Amino acid sequence: MPREQALTARKQRNAALIETMLLAAIADGSVSQREIQTLLRRVIERPEFEGTSAQELNALVESSAQRLSEATDLQVVLASLRSRLPDHKNRMLAFGLAAAVAFADQRATKLELGLLKTIQAALGISEDEVAQIIDIIEKGGSLSEALGEPLERLYAEVMVLVSAADGQLKEAEARALVESLAADPAFQEVSPERAQGFVGEAVAALATEGLPRRLQVLAHGLTTHKQRVKAYRLATKIAHASGKASPAEQRLLELLQATFGLADDEVARLDKGSGA
Repeated sequence: MPREQALTARKQRNAALIETMLLAAIADGSVSQREIQTLLRRVIERPEFEGTSAQELNALVESSAQRLSEATDLQVVLASLRSRLPDHKNRMLAFGLAAAVAFADQRATKLELGLLKTIQAALGISEDEVAQIIDIIEKGGSLSEALGEPLERLYAEVMVLVSAADGQLKEAEARALVESLAADPAFQEVSPERAQGFVGEAVAALATEGLPRRLQVLAHGLTTHKQRVKAYRLATKIAHASGKASPAEQRLLELLQATFGLADDEVARLDKGSGA
């Protein structure tokens, strides 16, 4: 029963995300090809839709479009969206996806901007959060950072995955990891308390979601080659901190290499630089 409830909640949330994007697409009465392409691209890049087949996605879009076409009161639609988006992070994601569609043609129309304002109010998104989301969208970036997934959080998770490769992450290992974070230039703007929070969140996510799922999240969150190289370099630093990487740590490094699409010669240089 809990699994069925979780699957139902996931489907309802994803339908709400699609409907919010469709609202932005139809706000000015015409849906451009670029808006549809943006909708599909943003859906594909989000981990919330992992495991959804093309057929299921098409059915979800069609059913969402049908539901909106039959709606007669926007406030009822917005109330339904809010009820199916379980927390603020999901509501921020819905707004971000809608904004991405609205700005797909480089400039949102007055009608699209008006709808975004309405969605913002209905979902309780602050002005600061809106500004951050719009700034990221205009720069062509990922929504992960605006959703509380800054790069430092993802870098920390890579290091946690390596530390926990041969079993559970022990308290002493967690402390050592936080010290490593504090000493690395990538985390110079991160307080020790926040670094500890990153580690705790990563450990909890690994325990509840499993390694394959977290690798998918890292692949979606670390979108540039430079970010992936930095993440792998941090991983090798942890793996070789006490000398030679263990077999389990080496397997994890190989998974990260495949996940990030790094070439063998590039990985060899990074491993050498970490003392392998």
